[in-house]
Amino acid sequence: MKKYNLFIIALLFCTYTFGQSADGLQKRLIVNIINPGLDYELPLGNKPLISFGLGIGYSGAYDEITAIENNGFNYVIAPFLDTQFKFLYNRRSRKGKGKSIMHNAGNFISLRAMGRGPSIAENVTRTDDLDFVVGPTWGIQRTFDKVRLLVDVGPQLYFDTKGNAGIFPVMIQVNLGFIMNRDQ
Repeated sequence: MKKYNLFIIALLFCTYTFGQSADGLQKRLIVNIINPGLDYELPLGNKPLISFGLGIGYSGAYDEITAIENNGFNYVIAPFLDTQFKFLYNRRSRKGKGKSIMHNAGNFISLRAMGRGPSIAENVTRTDDLDFVVGPTWGIQRTFDKVRLLVDVGPQLYFDTKGNAGIFPVMIQVNLGFIMNRDQ
């Protein structure tokens, strides 16, 4: 338990100390429209930030944790919590070329962890009401005035609380959202 407390204290310290970085990373609240929900981006330094997403989203069926009952389009619509630790790596280069870095725009690599809750609608049978995915991603986020486009891709390990698990080789996330913060 002490390890978790130390981690939480360190995270809060980083959040307080590095809330606004020299490279312009900023705290951002984004309302997403493709998978409806909220994202909150919190800088942890000059290049890293952590993103928390909460909403209701669409996802497909994973072989080891769903029983597919049809040969057509498979879906699960469920509440989700999505966390990404992002490392933005090309902001200085973008700025040098005269490209925008406003609202945390840049390319990134990340570690993503997401959990889904009980389904609101589905046409498959899940093995459990809770399942999770984790994996590395590569992505871009761009802003156009107060609109953010986020695209990332990477492999993922998925599993449920009953011990069922598998690997999905290429996960793709596309999201479009509106930045709610005023410029600082």
